Amino acid sequence: MSAIATMPDQIASATDLTKTYGAGEAVVRALDGVSVGFARGSFTAIMGPSGSGKSTLMHCLAGLDRPTSGRVVLGGSVLSELTDRALTNVRRDHVGFVFQAFNLLPTLTAEQNIVLPLELAGRRADAAVFSGLVDSLRLGNRLAHLPSQLSGGQQQRVAIARALITRPAVVFADEPTGALDSASSHELLDYLRHTSQVFEQAIVMVTHDPNAAAYADRTLLLSDGRIVDDIIAPTADTVLTAMKRLGS
Repeated sequence: MSAIATMPDQIASATDLTKTYGAGEAVVRALDGVSVGFARGSFTAIMGPSGSGKSTLMHCLAGLDRPTSGRVVLGGSVLSELTDRALTNVRRDHVGFVFQAFNLLPTLTAEQNIVLPLELAGRRADAAVFSGLVDSLRLGNRLAHLPSQLSGGQQQRVAIARALITRPAVVFADEPTGALDSASSHELLDYLRHTSQVFEQAIVMVTHDPNAAAYADRTLLLSDGRIVDDIIAPTADTVLTAMKRLGS
């Protein structure tokens, strides 16, 4: 197990983060004093057994859930100090989301789904950014299609384009390969690694798959709401070995 270091040029960080549910003897401690940072251009996988707190950590980092105590900083803002409106603006301006279930609106075309975050913010898509995403994700001949007319891999690529269209500083991906076949998963993970390296976006991915974690440059292993390992340059074997030590 390596020490959890303070990383330069952090775009997101948590300090002594706790999250509890219930009270008294029924209290559940989903996060228990987590401190961690994510630098621009990094690709981090978060893993752990079911109930370890990995999704809770991501939701708190992204401002989708409020911790019981501790501090989250995202894009230079302390989330606990923000009004709901200001928090919404921080998420809109700094964060992209990729979900396992894609979460595309079924009545909108692929193009309309991609530009939706900008429309909600009252902004127009930058033509060069839009074209670059569409070309790199090979969606040019699918823009007029509804989600029901797309394969799972195509739907996930639309979801990625939607997450990246605002050029967010950090992208949170929750089990993004869970509904994909191996070829589509490989393609998605390659693209996420590409965006972290080329556009210096921080990618934070929750996954249960050691092979997916091997695409990251760092894997955090959680157990009982705590970070128990911080693996630099992970491979599927090193991640699997670490998971086995937890009995996962």
